[in-house]
Formats: sequence, structure tokens, C-alpha cells
Amino acid sequence: MKILFLTSELPPQPGGIGNHAHQLANYLSEFYEVSVVADQRSEDGGEEREFDSKQKFSVVRVKRKSTIVITYIQRLLTSFKLLKSNDLMLVSGKFPLWVGGVLSLFSLKPIVAIIHGSEVQLSNPLAKKLTDWSLKRLDHVISVSRFTLKLIEDLGLTSTSVIPNGFDKPKFEVEDLSIQHSEAIQLITVGNLTQRKGQHNVIKALPQLLKAYPKLIYHCVGIPTNQKQLMELAKSLNVEEYVQFHGRVTEKEKFQLLQQSDVFMMLSEQTSTGDVEGFGIAILEANSVGLPAIGSINCGIEDAIRQEYSGLLVNPHDVTQIFTAVNKIITNKSQYAKQAKAWSTHFTWDKIGKQYVEVLGEFE
Repeated sequence: MKILFLTSELPPQPGGIGNHAHQLANYLSEFYEVSVVADQRSEDGGEEREFDSKQKFSVVRVKRKSTIVITYIQRLLTSFKLLKSNDLMLVSGKFPLWVGGVLSLFSLKPIVAIIHGSEVQLSNPLAKKLTDWSLKRLDHVISVSRFTLKLIEDLGLTSTSVIPNGFDKPKFEVEDLSIQHSEAIQLITVGNLTQRKGQHNVIKALPQLLKAYPKLIYHCVGIPTNQKQLMELAKSLNVEEYVQFHGRVTEKEKFQLLQQSDVFMMLSEQTSTGDVEGFGIAILEANSVGLPAIGSINCGIEDAIRQEYSGLLVNPHDVTQIFTAVNKIITNKSQYAKQAKAWSTHFTWDKIGKQYVEVLGEFE
């Protein structure tokens, strides 16, 4: 079977949907012939060409234009042309969902959507209607969490699955932290510095945490979108010396920072535009090196953390809950670290990928 995979993101540029698409395309390439359509986000395309040349699947890039509508039209036309020589289409991300809906009007080939969260939680009424219309037209919808699937339950879809995000084990040696403990505890969040990822909620909890852990350090790793605002917040709370911003880092640097940390923090929240955490794969990556996690209730993170086992779920705006959770994990660090590593083994691509093959195999 030949699969055409249209995704809103793809490495080497960062992004959760892109990482998911890359790892899924890699896995599916072992069973099918896979072609991926994605944007070229760098100016000259050099980064993308180097990355694409090393993949097991073929990649077609559509250069992003300053006028986004032109980019949309090019994506649509490219996908329409390529679908003719493929047997099935996978779509992942907001605009790919719309493309899938439109192409379903002109093709009888099966189209399967992967939904992550934010793309089905849109504040713009017209965009929301277009998304709902597209989902109703597609042959199957795969959600990355039960939370995300619940967001579209009002559509009455009859062909759906829940397949959580998977992650790749690092290709390099990762130190076992399960027996390490230090008074100078280190917290870490990996993700774009945005409201959704919730770094500001961790910073707001630092004054209380520092009373118990005066040498605490909080590491923020990721694209520095809102770094200036976070620095100002830290200064206003007199905790700026305890927050370290690392920006965008390599995979090896990321795992080195995870290795030296004690607790992974993802206190995500939903934004006014409907942007919401659909799962939280960074949590499982942290778990894989023995790092327990504290995450938010009422979002897809509820599927990524096994409560009282791999970590703890809290109200991201309740400082007392956050403090209690950090203290509980630090007090029982060895136990939580061992359990977090065990929990992460359920989400490796050798297990998650099989679930995709089972669903897509129904269309062969």
C-alpha cells in the first residue's frame, strides 16, 4: 500500500506534531511506501534538504510564503496531484485536516486523520465549522488521547481510535538517575516557551518551592517564544536567579539536561484561542531516563501520566498542589523514577506503531 502523509510540521524545524509525523512515517516505512508532504520553513531550504536526504521515506516540501493563502493553495494542489498515485492519505494538523475534507469531494481513496488537540479546539467559528465538516467526511479519525477524542464527541463520528503518541529511545547512552538525589533539586520543562506549555505556572510556584528547596533551579528548554515575558515574571517574583533559559538545543543536549534533573514539569493550560495540550510526549521522554513528571489535569496530559505511579496530576494554578506534588516526588524519588521508566516502555514506537498498522491495515 502506498501512503501519502500530509503534515503541518516536519523536522528539522521543531514542533510536536512534526516529531510525531517523522517518527510515524519512519515506522510505517517498514511496511508501506510512504511519501510525506510538509512545509519548507527555512529561507533557503538547506536544513530541510539535508534532513530529507537521510530519511527512509520520500519528502515533498512546499515553501512557506509570506502570504499564507498561497501556501495553503500550493499544499492543496500538491496533495491533490500526489493522491492519484497513492492508495491512502494520512492528515495531521489543522490545515491538512481541511485538505483531507476538500480532497474527499474529488477522490474515493480512504483518508485518515490524526488529531492532537488544538486543531479541533478553535476559537474562530468559521475555522471550527470547516474542521468539523472535514472530520465528518473522513474515513477514520485517530486521536492521540481520550481527552482529545472527547473534544469532538458531539460530531457523532462512528469510526475512531485512540492511539497515544510514541517516542524514540535516544541513540546514545543515557545515565540512570534512579538512585540520585540532591538538596539542590532541579526542575525542567521541555517545550516551546508559550502560554500553553505553562512555564509561567512553574515560575509562579517558585517562591513557595524555594522556601523548602533554597538551591532549586528551574530549566526552561525550547524555542524562546515568550522568554522575555517569562524573564520579567521571574524578576517580579525575585526568582530570576533560579530560572535558566537554554533555548533550542540538540537531542543530546536535551537528554543531558533531563539526566541532571529531578522532576519534569508540564503545567499546561488552555489558551483563549483554544490551544490545548493534546498529550505531552516530552513527558514520556523524560520518564524514559527515570524522570517523574508533574502535569496538568483537564487536558491530554492525563493520558501521559499515570497518577501516583509515573508522576502526579495537579491544578496548574494551585501553588499549594504544585508544592505538595514536588515534595512528594522528591521524598520518594527512587520509587517514582523506577516507575516512570517502566511506564515509558508502553509508549515506544515498536508498540505504538503496531496500533497504527492495525488501523491502516483495514483499508488495504
